[in-house]
Amino acid sequence: MTKDPYAILGVARNASAADIKAAYRRLAKRLHPDISPGNDAHEQRFKEVASAYDLLSDPQKRARFDRGEIDAVGAERGWGSRPGGTGRRGPDSNGGVSLDEILAEVLGRRRRDSHAAGERAGNATETLRLGFIEAALGGKRVIALGDGRKVEITVPSGVESGQRLRLRHGPLQETYLEIEVEAHPLFRRDGRDVHVDLPVTLPEAVLGAVVTVPTIHGDVALKVPPGSNSGATLRLRAKGIPAPQGHGDQYVKLRVVLPDPPDPELVAFLEHWGARHPYQVRGKRRNG
Repeated sequence: MTKDPYAILGVARNASAADIKAAYRRLAKRLHPDISPGNDAHEQRFKEVASAYDLLSDPQKRARFDRGEIDAVGAERGWGSRPGGTGRRGPDSNGGVSLDEILAEVLGRRRRDSHAAGERAGNATETLRLGFIEAALGGKRVIALGDGRKVEITVPSGVESGQRLRLRHGPLQETYLEIEVEAHPLFRRDGRDVHVDLPVTLPEAVLGAVVTVPTIHGDVALKVPPGSNSGATLRLRAKGIPAPQGHGDQYVKLRVVLPDPPDPELVAFLEHWGARHPYQVRGKRRNG
């Protein structure tokens, strides 16, 4: 049996529109799924409260309900019924069911099916594609929903591919945004840390230098120590992905790049230098 919307909201039948609104706001604050996620009982109760408010906040629907013309979900009643009644007429002289009852049941079923379809349509999942830096830093963004409406959302910093954001846009409607983060040509992510490869010249690696390094927060200066090898990794503190518990770091992996094409003067110098200063870098290695 469908519950009385007045009882669901806890208001009298002669309650004013303001009283009904206040009761709805009070219950919604306590039962909203965002307040107690995973609580199925609260979620079901919230749906009942939202449905009751939808009916009683509409003066025409409320008046028709009070006159017994529609039930608590807005379905048409049979002739002669009153709130709280069955909405059916007794059997006719042939023992069958009256046409009014058949029509009332059909209309009620269509209304309930339409209402359920609306709920399912509201619980849609859409893909939200984000650039690497946008996902790392977060921020505001305007998106278009499947029904064409445009809404502003807040992207939290550090979201990753596969995560879902829940967007509510009505008492019984919500859309899940499944995150898909695009790859970046320079940056890679490991938790809250960001990694990047940085090409350096032979003089910069041998003699040391101050070079410009890109980060997700903008370019910064980095000191390359003299005698740096390819594969050496330098850390930039707090230049990773921001988080309430502290920013991640950025790790810069050096990659020594020789001139292309080879410089004849450099080749001649190394031939002369290498013959006089041999050194081992691989040690003893065994196959197998």
